[in-house]
Amino acid sequence: MVDSDRTKAPQADLQPRVTIAEIARKAGVSVATVSKVLNGHAHVADATRERVEGLLESHNYLRRRSRPTRTVGLIDLVINELDSPWSVEVVRGVEETTAQHGSGLVVTAVHGRPADTLRWLDNLTKRGSDGVILAVTELPPGQRRKVQELDVPLVVVDPVGNPDPAIPSVGATNWHGGLAATQHLLDLGHRRIGIITGPDDVLSARARLDGYRAALESAGVGVDPALEIRGDFHHETGFSGARELLALPEAPTAIFASSDLQALGAYDAIRRAGLQVGQDVSVVGFDDLPAASWASPPLTTVRQPLSDMAAMAARIVLQGVEAVLPGGMRRMELATALVERESTAPPHAR
Repeated sequence: MVDSDRTKAPQADLQPRVTIAEIARKAGVSVATVSKVLNGHAHVADATRERVEGLLESHNYLRRRSRPTRTVGLIDLVINELDSPWSVEVVRGVEETTAQHGSGLVVTAVHGRPADTLRWLDNLTKRGSDGVILAVTELPPGQRRKVQELDVPLVVVDPVGNPDPAIPSVGATNWHGGLAATQHLLDLGHRRIGIITGPDDVLSARARLDGYRAALESAGVGVDPALEIRGDFHHETGFSGARELLALPEAPTAIFASSDLQALGAYDAIRRAGLQVGQDVSVVGFDDLPAASWASPPLTTVRQPLSDMAAMAARIVLQGVEAVLPGGMRRMELATALVERESTAPPHAR
C-alpha cells in the first residue's frame, strides 16, 4: 500500500539539507548550543541565539517541530551482534518499551562490518523510522551525519568511545562497579587480584579497569601490569586470560573478569588447572546475566541494569530527551550493584 502523505512531501524536504554540525561551525558555537536554540532553551545568550536563528533561517533548516506529527511507528535498534546474552537483555528492554507505546522494532546486527552499516543506513532512509538506538556500536562520522541529516532522534546505549555531548546516551556506573568488585575481593583478604579487561577502545571497559586500579591503590596494594590481561568481553578471552594469569610464577588468588562471559571462561581455565572456583581462586564477573546465577558455583558479579538502560534509551527516542532526562541532561548513568554469590571466598592456601 502506498502512503499518500509520504508521496506528497514538501519540495523543501527533497533538497539537500544543511546539518546541525554545519550550522554550529558557521555560527562558531557547539552542536549542543544549536540544539538548545532549536529546542527553545533559555540558557543561550541573546546574541548567540540571534546568530544561530539567522543561519537556520538563511539555510531553510527544517526543524523537527515543523514536520508532520504523523509517525511510521517504527524504532531502529542497531547492535553489533545478536548471539550473546548481553544483546538479548538490550533487545528485551527496547522491545518492551516500544510495545507499550504501540511502536514496532527493527533490529539490525552489523557485526562491525561497514557494508552492513551502509545497508542499514539505506534501509533506514527508505523506512523513515521515528528514531534510532545504537547499542555498543559506533557510526563513523560520515554515517552519523547521514542520520542527523534525516533529522531522526538518535540515542546511544553504552557508548563505545567518549559520549558525544550533542547525542543523548545511557550507560551504567562502570567505574563504581569495577571499584566494588575489587573492593569485595580486598575485603575478603585477597591481595593478588588479576583482571581480564574488555577492549581498550570501549568506554565501559576502561572505566571498569580504572575502578579496579582505584580500589587497589586505595588499599595500598600496588598495581601490577602482569595481572592486567586484555580481553574482549567474550568467553574465549576469559579462558585464555585466566590461563595466562594462573601460569604466572605468583598466580593471583582472585580474578575480576570484566564481563560474565569472561568470568565463565575463567571458570573453565581454573578447572582445567585442577583448581576449584571459590575455594582455590575467587572469581567476580560483570553484568549479572541469567547465566551468572545458573553457574556452578553461582557467580558473584556486578549487576548492570541492561534492560533498564535499553528501556530508557527507547523512552528518550519516543518521548523526547527533554521529557525523560531532567535539566537538559544528555548523559544518564544507571547504578550498578555487587551481587554476592558462591564464587568468592577468603583466599585459600595452595
